Amino acid sequence: MTVRPRRSVLYMPGSNARAIEKARTLAADGVILDLEDAVAPDAKEGARKRVVEAVKAGGFGAREVFIRVNAIDTPWHADDLSAATHAAPDAILVPKISDPDQLEIIGRRLLDMGTAHRTRVWAMIETPVAILNVRAIADAARDSETRLAGFVLGTNDLAKETGARFVPGRSPMLSWLSTCVLAARSAGIAVLDGVYNDLSDMDGFAHECREGRDMGFDGKTLIHPNQVGPCNEAFSPPPDEVAQARKIIAAFDLPENKGKGVVALDGRMVERMHADIARRTVAIAEAIAARGA
Repeated sequence: MTVRPRRSVLYMPGSNARAIEKARTLAADGVILDLEDAVAPDAKEGARKRVVEAVKAGGFGAREVFIRVNAIDTPWHADDLSAATHAAPDAILVPKISDPDQLEIIGRRLLDMGTAHRTRVWAMIETPVAILNVRAIADAARDSETRLAGFVLGTNDLAKETGARFVPGRSPMLSWLSTCVLAARSAGIAVLDGVYNDLSDMDGFAHECREGRDMGFDGKTLIHPNQVGPCNEAFSPPPDEVAQARKIIAAFDLPENKGKGVVALDGRMVERMHADIARRTVAIAEAIAARGA
Protein backbone atom coordinates (compact mmCIF):
# COMPACT_ATOMS: atom_id res chain seq x y z
CA MET A 1 0.00 0.00 0.00
CA THR A 2 1.36 3.41 -1.03
CA VAL A 3 0.20 6.49 0.87
CA ARG A 4 1.34 10.08 1.00
CA PRO A 5 1.43 11.78 4.39
CA ARG A 6 -0.62 14.95 4.49
CA ARG A 7 -0.51 15.64 8.21
CA SER A 8 0.39 19.31 7.88
CA VAL A 9 -0.24 21.52 4.86
CA LEU A 10 0.88 25.11 5.33
CA TYR A 11 -0.48 28.17 3.55
CA MET A 12 2.23 30.55 2.33
CA PRO A 13 1.38 33.93 0.72
CA GLY A 14 2.45 33.95 -2.91
CA SER A 15 3.47 37.58 -2.61
CA ASN A 16 6.08 36.85 0.08
CA ALA A 17 9.36 35.60 -1.40
CA ARG A 18 10.91 34.97 2.02
CA ALA A 19 7.96 32.85 3.11
CA ILE A 20 8.17 30.75 -0.04
CA GLU A 21 11.88 30.22 0.49
CA LYS A 22 11.24 29.19 4.10
CA ALA A 23 8.62 26.69 2.94
CA ARG A 24 11.43 24.66 1.40
CA THR A 25 12.95 24.05 4.84
CA LEU A 26 9.93 23.33 7.04
CA ALA A 27 8.76 19.91 8.24
CA ALA A 28 5.31 20.38 6.68
CA ASP A 29 4.08 17.56 4.46
CA GLY A 30 2.71 20.09 2.00
CA VAL A 31 2.71 23.81 1.19
CA ILE A 32 -0.04 25.87 -0.39
CA LEU A 33 1.39 28.80 -2.32
CA ASP A 34 -1.54 31.15 -2.10
CA LEU A 35 -2.74 33.54 -4.80
CA GLU A 36 -6.14 34.10 -3.19
CA ASP A 37 -6.90 35.42 0.30
CA ALA A 38 -3.30 36.12 1.31
CA VAL A 39 -2.65 38.41 -1.68
CA ALA A 40 -4.09 41.90 -2.13
CA PRO A 41 -5.72 42.68 -5.51
CA ASP A 42 -2.93 44.98 -6.63
CA ALA A 43 -0.34 42.32 -5.80
CA LYS A 44 -1.99 39.42 -7.64
CA GLU A 45 0.05 39.66 -10.84
CA GLY A 46 3.38 39.85 -9.05
CA ALA A 47 2.46 36.98 -6.73
CA ARG A 48 1.43 34.83 -9.67
CA LYS A 49 4.79 35.34 -11.36
CA ARG A 50 6.69 34.68 -8.13
CA VAL A 51 4.80 31.46 -7.42
CA VAL A 52 5.34 30.11 -10.92
CA GLU A 53 9.06 30.81 -10.68
CA ALA A 54 9.25 29.15 -7.26
CA VAL A 55 7.46 25.98 -8.35
CA LYS A 56 9.53 25.68 -11.50
CA ALA A 57 12.70 26.17 -9.47
CA GLY A 58 11.75 23.28 -7.20
CA GLY A 59 13.65 22.57 -4.03
CA PHE A 60 10.57 21.56 -2.03
CA GLY A 61 11.81 18.01 -1.56
CA ALA A 62 9.11 15.50 -0.61
CA ARG A 63 6.66 18.27 0.27
CA GLU A 64 3.47 18.27 -1.78
CA VAL A 65 3.19 21.63 -3.56
CA PHE A 66 -0.20 23.23 -4.12
CA ILE A 67 -1.01 26.48 -5.88
CA ARG A 68 -4.24 28.03 -4.64
CA VAL A 69 -5.75 30.02 -7.49
CA ASN A 70 -8.50 32.59 -7.21
CA ALA A 71 -12.12 31.47 -7.51
CA ILE A 72 -13.82 30.83 -10.83
CA ASP A 73 -15.96 33.96 -10.65
CA THR A 74 -13.04 36.35 -10.10
CA PRO A 75 -11.12 38.32 -12.75
CA TRP A 76 -7.86 36.57 -11.79
CA HIS A 77 -8.96 32.96 -12.13
CA ALA A 78 -8.20 32.36 -15.82
CA ASP A 79 -4.68 33.81 -15.61
CA ASP A 80 -4.03 31.94 -12.36
CA LEU A 81 -5.09 28.63 -13.90
CA SER A 82 -2.94 29.22 -16.98
CA ALA A 83 0.07 30.13 -14.83
CA ALA A 84 -0.42 27.11 -12.57
CA THR A 85 -0.57 24.88 -15.65
CA HIS A 86 2.84 26.10 -16.77
CA ALA A 87 4.29 25.72 -13.28
CA ALA A 88 3.05 22.10 -13.01
CA PRO A 89 2.67 21.80 -9.21
CA ASP A 90 1.45 18.64 -7.54
CA ALA A 91 -1.99 20.17 -7.22
CA ILE A 92 -4.11 23.20 -8.00
CA LEU A 93 -6.41 24.19 -5.14
CA VAL A 94 -9.61 25.89 -6.28
CA PRO A 95 -11.66 27.95 -3.82
CA LYS A 96 -15.42 28.27 -3.57
CA ILE A 97 -16.31 25.06 -5.38
CA SER A 98 -20.06 24.61 -5.01
CA ASP A 99 -21.04 21.98 -7.59
CA PRO A 100 -19.44 19.27 -9.75
CA ASP A 101 -20.01 21.21 -12.98
CA GLN A 102 -17.31 23.67 -11.92
CA LEU A 103 -14.82 20.83 -11.60
CA GLU A 104 -15.73 19.53 -15.03
CA ILE A 105 -15.12 22.97 -16.52
CA ILE A 106 -11.73 23.23 -14.80
CA GLY A 107 -10.81 19.71 -15.92
CA ARG A 108 -11.57 20.56 -19.55
CA ARG A 109 -9.53 23.75 -19.33
CA LEU A 110 -6.57 21.89 -17.89
CA LEU A 111 -6.83 19.29 -20.65
CA ASP A 112 -7.03 21.97 -23.34
CA MET A 113 -3.94 23.68 -21.92
CA GLY A 114 -1.97 20.43 -21.89
CA THR A 115 -1.55 20.43 -18.13
CA ALA A 116 0.82 17.75 -16.87
CA HIS A 117 -1.10 14.63 -15.90
CA ARG A 118 0.57 14.58 -12.47
CA THR A 119 -1.06 17.90 -11.54
CA ARG A 120 -4.24 17.14 -9.63
CA VAL A 121 -7.17 19.34 -8.59
CA TRP A 122 -8.26 19.92 -5.00
CA ALA A 123 -11.51 21.65 -4.09
CA MET A 124 -12.12 23.99 -1.19
CA ILE A 125 -15.40 23.27 0.56
CA GLU A 126 -16.29 26.56 2.22
CA THR A 127 -19.86 27.59 1.45
CA PRO A 128 -23.29 26.39 2.61
CA VAL A 129 -24.19 25.22 -0.90
CA ALA A 130 -20.93 23.26 -1.10
CA ILE A 131 -21.81 21.41 2.10
CA LEU A 132 -25.25 20.62 0.73
CA ASN A 133 -23.71 19.37 -2.55
CA VAL A 134 -20.59 17.77 -1.11
CA ARG A 135 -21.41 14.19 -2.07
CA ALA A 136 -22.01 15.15 -5.69
CA ILE A 137 -18.80 17.20 -5.67
CA ALA A 138 -16.84 14.26 -4.28
CA ASP A 139 -18.34 11.93 -6.86
CA ALA A 140 -16.80 14.11 -9.58
CA ALA A 141 -13.56 12.30 -8.71
CA ARG A 142 -14.98 9.24 -10.48
CA ASP A 143 -14.55 11.19 -13.74
CA SER A 144 -10.78 11.13 -14.27
CA GLU A 145 -10.98 14.25 -16.41
CA THR A 146 -11.78 16.38 -13.34
CA ARG A 147 -8.49 15.28 -11.68
CA LEU A 148 -10.18 15.71 -8.29
CA ALA A 149 -7.90 14.31 -5.58
CA GLY A 150 -9.01 15.97 -2.36
CA PHE A 151 -10.97 18.46 -0.31
CA VAL A 152 -9.75 21.29 1.88
CA LEU A 153 -12.24 22.61 4.42
CA GLY A 154 -12.57 26.40 4.50
CA THR A 155 -13.93 26.77 8.01
CA ASN A 156 -13.39 30.53 8.21
CA ASP A 157 -15.56 31.10 5.17
CA LEU A 158 -18.15 28.65 6.46
CA ALA A 159 -18.33 30.62 9.70
CA LYS A 160 -18.68 33.86 7.76
CA GLU A 161 -21.44 32.54 5.51
CA THR A 162 -23.46 30.79 8.22
CA GLY A 163 -22.88 32.84 11.35
CA ALA A 164 -21.58 29.74 13.15
CA ARG A 165 -19.25 30.58 16.02
CA PHE A 166 -15.83 29.14 16.68
CA VAL A 167 -16.07 27.40 20.03
CA PRO A 168 -13.92 24.68 21.61
CA GLY A 169 -14.94 21.39 20.06
CA ARG A 170 -16.50 23.16 17.04
CA SER A 171 -19.95 21.81 17.85
CA PRO A 172 -21.72 24.16 15.36
CA MET A 173 -19.65 22.68 12.52
CA LEU A 174 -19.21 19.04 13.49
CA SER A 175 -21.99 17.71 11.29
CA TRP A 176 -20.63 19.63 8.30
CA LEU A 177 -17.09 18.41 8.87
CA SER A 178 -18.22 14.81 9.29
CA THR A 179 -20.32 15.01 6.13
CA CYS A 180 -17.28 16.16 4.17
CA VAL A 181 -15.15 13.31 5.53
CA LEU A 182 -17.85 10.80 4.59
CA ALA A 183 -18.21 12.25 1.08
CA ALA A 184 -14.46 12.22 0.52
CA ARG A 185 -14.08 8.64 1.72
CA SER A 186 -17.02 7.47 -0.38
CA ALA A 187 -15.20 8.76 -3.46
CA GLY A 188 -11.74 7.64 -2.40
CA ILE A 189 -10.20 11.11 -2.13
CA ALA A 190 -8.23 12.87 0.62
CA VAL A 191 -9.64 15.49 2.97
CA LEU A 192 -7.89 18.16 5.05
CA ASP A 193 -9.28 20.01 8.05
CA GLY A 194 -9.53 23.81 8.14
CA VAL A 195 -7.17 26.24 9.84
CA TYR A 196 -6.94 27.25 13.49
CA ASN A 197 -6.83 31.02 13.85
CA ASP A 198 -5.53 31.69 17.37
CA LEU A 199 -1.74 31.49 17.14
CA SER A 200 -1.40 32.21 20.87
CA ASP A 201 -3.44 29.17 21.91
CA MET A 202 -1.23 26.19 21.15
CA ASP A 203 -3.12 23.94 23.57
CA GLY A 204 -6.37 24.68 21.76
CA PHE A 205 -4.64 24.08 18.44
CA ALA A 206 -3.25 20.73 19.54
CA HIS A 207 -6.69 19.70 20.78
CA GLU A 208 -8.29 20.61 17.45
CA CYS A 209 -5.61 18.63 15.59
CA ARG A 210 -6.44 15.54 17.66
CA GLU A 211 -10.14 16.18 17.11
CA GLY A 212 -9.63 16.33 13.34
CA ARG A 213 -7.52 13.17 13.42
CA ASP A 214 -10.21 11.32 15.36
CA MET A 215 -12.87 12.46 12.90
CA GLY A 216 -10.92 10.89 10.04
CA PHE A 217 -9.18 13.84 8.38
CA ASP A 218 -5.86 13.08 6.69
CA GLY A 219 -4.33 16.23 8.15
CA LYS A 220 -4.86 19.91 8.77
CA THR A 221 -4.20 23.15 6.92
CA LEU A 222 -2.04 25.62 8.80
CA ILE A 223 -1.36 29.36 8.84
CA HIS A 224 1.96 29.53 10.70
CA PRO A 225 5.17 27.47 10.76
CA ASN A 226 4.90 27.11 14.54
CA GLN A 227 1.84 24.93 14.01
CA VAL A 228 3.68 22.32 11.94
CA GLY A 229 5.29 20.35 14.78
CA PRO A 230 2.18 19.86 16.95
CA CYS A 231 0.13 19.03 13.87
CA ASN A 232 2.60 16.39 12.67
CA GLU A 233 2.63 14.86 16.13
CA ALA A 234 -1.16 14.65 16.30
CA PHE A 235 -1.58 13.06 12.88
CA SER A 236 1.34 10.62 13.17
CA PRO A 237 0.37 7.12 14.34
CA PRO A 238 1.87 6.61 17.83
CA PRO A 239 4.48 3.84 18.17
CA ASP A 240 2.23 1.56 20.24
CA GLU A 241 -0.51 1.84 17.62
CA VAL A 242 1.95 0.95 14.86
CA ALA A 243 3.27 -2.01 16.87
CA GLN A 244 -0.26 -3.31 17.41
CA ALA A 245 -1.02 -2.85 13.71
CA ARG A 246 2.00 -4.96 12.80
CA LYS A 247 0.82 -7.71 15.17
CA ILE A 248 -2.62 -7.72 13.52
CA ILE A 249 -1.09 -7.95 10.05
CA ALA A 250 1.24 -10.73 11.15
CA ALA A 251 -1.66 -12.68 12.66
CA PHE A 252 -3.66 -12.63 9.44
CA ASP A 253 -0.56 -13.47 7.39
CA LEU A 254 -0.05 -16.76 9.23
CA PRO A 255 -0.74 -19.69 6.87
CA GLU A 256 -3.43 -21.09 9.18
CA ASN A 257 -5.27 -17.74 9.16
CA LYS A 258 -5.12 -16.91 5.46
CA GLY A 259 -8.74 -17.80 4.82
CA LYS A 260 -10.19 -16.58 8.10
CA GLY A 261 -12.33 -13.51 8.57
CA VAL A 262 -11.73 -13.35 12.33
CA VAL A 263 -8.77 -14.37 14.49
CA ALA A 264 -8.01 -14.24 18.22
CA LEU A 265 -5.23 -11.87 19.22
CA ASP A 266 -4.22 -10.92 22.76
CA GLY A 267 -7.51 -12.10 24.19
CA ARG A 268 -9.81 -10.34 21.73
CA MET A 269 -11.35 -11.10 18.37
CA VAL A 270 -9.94 -9.17 15.43
CA GLU A 271 -11.72 -9.00 12.07
CA ARG A 272 -10.06 -8.89 8.67
CA MET A 273 -11.20 -5.28 8.22
CA HIS A 274 -8.94 -4.46 11.18
CA ALA A 275 -6.05 -5.87 9.19
CA ASP A 276 -6.90 -3.48 6.36
CA ILE A 277 -6.90 -0.58 8.83
CA ALA A 278 -3.63 -1.86 10.26
CA ARG A 279 -1.98 -1.96 6.84
CA ARG A 280 -2.89 1.67 6.26
CA THR A 281 -1.53 2.63 9.69
CA VAL A 282 1.76 0.90 8.97
CA ALA A 283 1.96 2.38 5.47
CA ILE A 284 1.49 5.89 6.85
CA ALA A 285 4.07 5.30 9.58
CA GLU A 286 6.59 3.96 7.08
CA ALA A 287 5.99 6.87 4.69
CA ILE A 288 6.54 9.33 7.54
CA ALA A 289 9.69 7.50 8.63
CA ALA A 290 11.01 7.57 5.06
CA ARG A 291 10.69 11.34 5.13
CA GLY A 292 12.65 11.49 8.36
CA ALA A 293 9.95 13.60 10.07
